Amino acid sequence: MSVRRMLTVAMAGALMCGVASLAHAQNPSPKTTKPAAATPQPAPAPAIAGGAEPTLIGQFGTWGAYTATPNGKKVCFALAKPASSKTNPPNRPRDPAYAFVSSRPSEKVVNEVSIMIGYTLKPGSESTLEVGGASYAMYGQGDGLWIRNAAEEERMVDAMRKAADATVKGISAKGTETTDVFSLKGLAQALDRLAQDCKR
Repeated sequence: MSVRRMLTVAMAGALMCGVASLAHAQNPSPKTTKPAAATPQPAPAPAIAGGAEPTLIGQFGTWGAYTATPNGKKVCFALAKPASSKTNPPNRPRDPAYAFVSSRPSEKVVNEVSIMIGYTLKPGSESTLEVGGASYAMYGQGDGLWIRNAAEEERMVDAMRKAADATVKGISAKGTETTDVFSLKGLAQALDRLAQDCKR
């Protein structure tokens, strides 16, 4: 697994395991002021490998914009939980799902999309992210999804900026089919804010 994959998995692993293994003695709450009553509550900030605690720099609709500096290297990411989730068969247990759009200036990575799906994916199964009338093939590793054709990622992110929602479909190792719908309200603003804060 590459460093960039490990970082995303580490961020999500901290979220989905109650920040148990990566941040045993850390406070996972982002450093931020108390949001206004009408502001949606942000998703909990993940602890990142290297002991860096993320800082919430803005909440935009359903998306929180965070920065962190694990091992002295700046990481910026937008994070959201699904607006709705379904399983087939119904009501199958799973861990929470999250969508990330992350940038790592030191690696020249900008707006990498990843989904932590909340279960171990069925090896060899097809997963997709549908947005703006297009469907993008995703590949799975453990409980994470990334775009199969990296050349399409910029187009996918552009579609995500403009669309109302994105639908992620996957199949668990036990054969459960899942459909998660992520609201994209606020994503464009979150990414614009991160672009300002995530310069070298």
